[in-house]
Amino acid sequence: MAQSTVFSDALPTKVYRKIVVMLCVLLMSLYLLYCLSDLCHTMPSPLRVSAQGKYLAADLAGWQALRRKRLLHKLQAQGGYWKGERYFRDLRLQFQPFNLNPRGGTARFLAGNPPSTLSFSGDGARKLPQAIIIGVKKGGTRALLEFVRVHPDVRAVGAEPHFFDRHYDEGLRWYRGLMPKTLDGQITMEKTPSYFVTKEAAARIYAMSKDAKLIVVVRDPVTRAISDYTQTLSKKPDIPSFESLTFKNRTTGLIDTSWSAIQIGIYAKHLENWLQYFPMHQILFVSGERLISDPAGELGKVQDFLGLKRIITDKHFYFNKTKGFPCLKKPEGSSKPHCLGKTKGRTHPNIDPEVVQRLRDFYRPFNMKFYQMTGQNFGWDN
Repeated sequence: MAQSTVFSDALPTKVYRKIVVMLCVLLMSLYLLYCLSDLCHTMPSPLRVSAQGKYLAADLAGWQALRRKRLLHKLQAQGGYWKGERYFRDLRLQFQPFNLNPRGGTARFLAGNPPSTLSFSGDGARKLPQAIIIGVKKGGTRALLEFVRVHPDVRAVGAEPHFFDRHYDEGLRWYRGLMPKTLDGQITMEKTPSYFVTKEAAARIYAMSKDAKLIVVVRDPVTRAISDYTQTLSKKPDIPSFESLTFKNRTTGLIDTSWSAIQIGIYAKHLENWLQYFPMHQILFVSGERLISDPAGELGKVQDFLGLKRIITDKHFYFNKTKGFPCLKKPEGSSKPHCLGKTKGRTHPNIDPEVVQRLRDFYRPFNMKFYQMTGQNFGWDN
């Protein structure tokens, strides 16, 4: 204090004031340059909202850049992305820009921005699924899940939870704990194909949410049965032949409907159970054949059904001739595209054509009923 007083007494009052003002201006200028260089993270500029309820472009761009950098710093501190999410994060970065909803507040920024797809502690919350892929086994459910989870507004569990058929006694709290974190506006999904043929599953899902959206991937039941058998054969090479398992009595030609590979393909029977709880408009049927021949077309229907913007289009797919399946094109910065695993696209064993024809005759009336119930002709009997 004494030194300050002596210094002020040695100069005229006007000169002293000018020096103080100049120092203040200099400090403010340095601080402004500091903020403009995006090094200042403590005082982000406020977002101004226009009379129409939209953010001003200049403010929005600055806020987005600042938020992006903060999340990237946070990511680096935590050691990187979940390994299973890395590919889908890269794709999301390309598919959708940042977007803010003024009514949601700055604390609940964009449901679809790329960093929100990561499970940061404190970012988002675990919610019960609003949409479930309930079937069918060997119909193409894995392909559908891999494709749809690329969408920035979809978060999905990779593994099959089997909650409504095997682990229901664990309770909804346990089930919710399996879900990924989501932000407002994002959809939580899971897929367990065995739900479609589990009698109790429909009532249990209805008890959780009567508004749940259900997706069923269906496939020619004969081809599906052979694929089912092929998968079992790869795990248990000593099982009986497909032909012997198909019939209760080969001589009479009586089909063994107790064999799960056959029983799953009676879609009309299983659908009757689900329609006791859910109206048809809450169930989407995806063609497993068209998911291979036209993945973008089927994904368009799925995105519409879920109320999502059509972001995943045909430009994001290419057909892998070796596997016989469509694959997602590689995102920028990735060394390779994303295809289904080695367990998909197995070569089917040769089945006696007579057995195949008997199965087609067996399934035909059930297929016709299924077409009538769904209002769709899947062309399995053409």
